[in-house]
Amino acid sequence: MKSVVLLSGGLDSATCLAIAKADRTEPYALSILYGQRHMAEIEASKRVAKALGAVEHRFVKVDLNQIGGSALTSDIEVPKDRDESQMTESIPVTYVPARNTVFLSIALGYAEVLGAEAIYAGVNAVDYSGYPDCRPEFVKAFAELARLATKAGVEGRPIDIRVPLIQLTKPQIIQRGLELGLDYGLTHSCYDPDANGGPCHRCDSCRIREKAFESLGLNDPLIIG
Repeated sequence: MKSVVLLSGGLDSATCLAIAKADRTEPYALSILYGQRHMAEIEASKRVAKALGAVEHRFVKVDLNQIGGSALTSDIEVPKDRDESQMTESIPVTYVPARNTVFLSIALGYAEVLGAEAIYAGVNAVDYSGYPDCRPEFVKAFAELARLATKAGVEGRPIDIRVPLIQLTKPQIIQRGLELGLDYGLTHSCYDPDANGGPCHRCDSCRIREKAFESLGLNDPLIIG
């Protein structure tokens, strides 16, 4: 069985690729060049896809920088040094408008062309991001759209939208990946990396990631020294 795995190069999407392999699917990795301010995550996606043996790794360009509205695509400052209460008080400026809708739509088209039966996405509703397009309600609605809007769905072969991490905490996600032999040193999570692609250790994503490793009594492999 073929699957399409949305692969950003981050911790969650890498874990999804490992799970797709463990589910005995033939995973086709799909990374989106969406106008992000840095390429560190794309380089990480290449490492992860190669290490985990994706059948193919495809890149599609959709420049969301043209509409802006996010600290990840526009000249908007990335929040730093925030505590958990600040992270959860509102939808953060790192939210990219309609990103998961766009990504899943591209993955849906690719899955139809491949004849894939499933799409894996690393959306997660438990931790602090607060992104509206990471909620179970969104995934359920998109799955219904996929059933209605595709030839496969109309013919009674709807493409399965799989979100195996959606109800897991970040420590649980890391534990699952480690159980599957995933090397998190290959991944990238930072919203605002340095010139060499290293993590800032201060943005929300870095802080959530590092706290998760610490809660497991582990060292984040991206922390040197």
